[in-house]
Amino acid sequence: MRALPQWEFSIYALALPNGHGFGNRPPVGAWLSEDGLSCGILRHDLNDRSYGVLVMRRRTDQVWTVTAEREGYAAEKEALAQLPPLLKDGEPPEPVPPGVMQRPALYDLEGRTASEVFATLTLPSHRPAAWTLNQLYLALPKPDRNWAGDCQTNNFHTRLWEAQLLATFREQGLLVTQPYESPDFRIENRLGGSAWVEAVTANPADPYNHVNAPPSALPADREEAFFGAGALRFAKTIGNKLARNYDQLPHVKGQPFALAIADFQAPASMIWSREGLIGYLYGEGAEEVEIDGRMHARPTKASHLKGKARFPAGLFADAGHAELSAVIFSNACSMAKLNRVAVSGQGAPRGLRYMRIGNFYDRTPGALRGIPFCLDVTSDEYRNLWPTGSEPWSAEIEVFHNPFAHHPLPFELLPEATHWFDQDGETVCRSFYETSILWSQTLIQNDTDPPPTLEQLMSKGPKA
Repeated sequence: MRALPQWEFSIYALALPNGHGFGNRPPVGAWLSEDGLSCGILRHDLNDRSYGVLVMRRRTDQVWTVTAEREGYAAEKEALAQLPPLLKDGEPPEPVPPGVMQRPALYDLEGRTASEVFATLTLPSHRPAAWTLNQLYLALPKPDRNWAGDCQTNNFHTRLWEAQLLATFREQGLLVTQPYESPDFRIENRLGGSAWVEAVTANPADPYNHVNAPPSALPADREEAFFGAGALRFAKTIGNKLARNYDQLPHVKGQPFALAIADFQAPASMIWSREGLIGYLYGEGAEEVEIDGRMHARPTKASHLKGKARFPAGLFADAGHAELSAVIFSNACSMAKLNRVAVSGQGAPRGLRYMRIGNFYDRTPGALRGIPFCLDVTSDEYRNLWPTGSEPWSAEIEVFHNPFAHHPLPFELLPEATHWFDQDGETVCRSFYETSILWSQTLIQNDTDPPPTLEQLMSKGPKA
């Protein structure tokens, strides 16, 4: 047996129905069989102090399945003695159960031509991302039969977003299922809170090459950032989904329903589009004003988005769309995220360095601009930004709550996200992590090259 490092076990554990939600019997160690087909987990009961084991094995299609669970051992040594025979080292993988679809291999194109963005996963610099994406694909409870083909070709980013959502939900210990074709996920915590979540991406009006397209221009001013073209793209995307009336489906009716949206409307638009989502949802923005010699943020409001269409702003400003409980958003749905989660845990592939540049959220009252940073993803300074000692999936997740929702989304469903909600008539923000990142880019370079400085990178990056 090979002892698993925490980062690797954390990825495999996302295949469990509740992910990292082990309740009162948390893991205290995990091992992989020599053939790589079995994972054994040692657990310690916090109540009666007994030990137990849980074993997962790969099916013939590489999907993990739980094959054994034993509890009630008085000593750790006694529990560990149960693992070797349960791991079945050297034996064939488990069969796919009757009636369950054999999951096609993500690397097998089956005659398809891979999209350029999917093909980048074969590069040495993106092997951590490729391995991680494959593990998340194998962890999905019930992906539709076109999932692999879509991911390999023209629907890569939608599938990437679904994979990241699964990781985020199960990282927080949620029971994640896919019992119906839509919405995409049903999530539930141990307290009984539950919700349905439909994933969607904001796509470009005109397709662009996601691999080498130059970054799109930043909004010209604050009004454009909050109420301009970016906000309009979000509005149209969300409007199309709301028109499908998911809330009226028999299995959804009377329960919280959320849309989870990631942004690909323009090259590198995730750097600047977050403000547009806020502007559209709440009809609120902010501008910089000088007070007593210092720059401060002053709230602004708008009833309509900019442009000839005069699209209404403020989806959550009244009860007009009370069927939508919340919008879940991330500014980091990317292969860079997949790379960083793995690299921050295991280290960079030989010969490479991964640098993250961006802006931390400035918690100074009245601040509107972020705090620039430039960090090596494998450095202690970077890893220590989070209590887990490596980058978590939920680090950039934000939940925008509808104050008029008929069925509010419980905060406890996504405790490690940043939440935006109404408090005494004011939209406020509450973060779980001390560190919040407004935007970022990831630079991959040879480790023989001089590390970039913050000054060098900021001279080329966004100024807002």
